[in-house]
Amino acid sequence: MILFPAIDLLGGQCVRLKAGEYDTAHKVAESAFETAKRFWEAGATHLHMVDLDGAKDGSASRMNRQAVFEIANRLPIKVELGGGIRTLDDIRTVAEGGVARIILGSAATDLGLLKEAVLRYGERIAVGLDVKNGRVAVAGWTKETSLPYLEFAKTVAGLGVRTIIFTDISRDGMLEGPNFDMLSELQRAVDVDLVASGGVKDLSDIKRLKAMGIYGAICGKSLYAGTLDLAQAVKECLC
Repeated sequence: MILFPAIDLLGGQCVRLKAGEYDTAHKVAESAFETAKRFWEAGATHLHMVDLDGAKDGSASRMNRQAVFEIANRLPIKVELGGGIRTLDDIRTVAEGGVARIILGSAATDLGLLKEAVLRYGERIAVGLDVKNGRVAVAGWTKETSLPYLEFAKTVAGLGVRTIIFTDISRDGMLEGPNFDMLSELQRAVDVDLVASGGVKDLSDIKRLKAMGIYGAICGKSLYAGTLDLAQAVKECLC
């Protein structure tokens, strides 16, 4: 299993949210680059980054993008990025900026755009499946659609998407454990590389996700709160 430590950027600052609520944003680190460097030094080979400004407003934050591209080009760590990537031009810019995997969230509901993105960029395209009350949420988790999450997962998998990043918004940043039941439902419904996001608290969650055969796990709040040791978690994923 691959471990993805997370850096969320809001106004150029490293922050965390609780249950996707922007008014709960709190700063967790001084420097995105130095934080990413520490993650890499602890053994992480992959990094999950989110432009929260772009996710909410639909247009990328120049300040956030600069921080992402600096990490992607200065550190030997594979960066995946979501937030504010809404057009093919956005995807091209991010891809050329050195980002290894481009995550489409709100844009993925435009199936024509998603299909073209997969045709052009193949496995570098991932879909962020952000779920609230069993439905797909968009616009930085602030708007709930009428799309049932399992139905949408099947649709994007049918278009050739190989990686789905599943987030139960209600658990994100809460340190209450991932939604294992929904992850199991997704595993039965679609044959993709499934990344679990939201709620990871400690090593026991990592062990359980690994035992399930989950492809990857994103951890954010647990690292900043000190409930999960990154080096230990990376070793667990590799063994």
